[in-house]
Amino acid sequence: MLKNKFFLTGLFLVVLIALYYSFFDGGSITSADGLDESIKPETYRQQIDAERTKKDQFFRTDGESPIKDKAAFTGLRYFAPDPTYRVIARLEPFADKTQKLVVHMSDGKEEVYDKFAHAVFSLNGETCRLLIVKLENTYSILFRDATSAKETYGGGRYLELNPNQMSANRAILDFNSAYNPYCAYNPEYSCPLPPAENTLPIAIKSGEKYVTHE
Repeated sequence: MLKNKFFLTGLFLVVLIALYYSFFDGGSITSADGLDESIKPETYRQQIDAERTKKDQFFRTDGESPIKDKAAFTGLRYFAPDPTYRVIARLEPFADKTQKLVVHMSDGKEEVYDKFAHAVFSLNGETCRLLIVKLENTYSILFRDATSAKETYGGGRYLELNPNQMSANRAILDFNSAYNPYCAYNPEYSCPLPPAENTLPIAIKSGEKYVTHE
């Protein structure tokens, strides 16, 4: 009987170790459903920092940048890259693929988006549900959270989804890539406002912060 207990205990530990390496790959970030390859957290942070540096360069030099005074522009402000804000969401597609959402714009106009699905995921101990909309070939989440009008833009932020990181019923949401609309930096731009249902009670301390730039 004692031998059986030792055997079962040992078997349980082996299973736990196997599960650990299956999901974390010895310290790597991995995703379910074959949506994404494993990636080391430090490599992931470097990739995020490189993307932010590239965006700062665009805002500082490109004619399409919303920044008016490019000479005084010192760069955007961000939360530190945090892999915990890169989550796997369960998708709840709409049975009726023709459903539309009328989105109000910052200048009072309206745009019509396709309703694609709801994304359901867990973050900071809370179950969250956000509407994904589609405009042409772009899948987006327009959202507000507890940082809005405090650490981030009051009009909300955007998160675009990579079609290569989506399956029939799963998607990767990486809030480290959440960004402010152009109208946050230049009122001459017209930007879509998040629907009321996309207001999260938790703070998404990830992605782009908000500091006014002339």
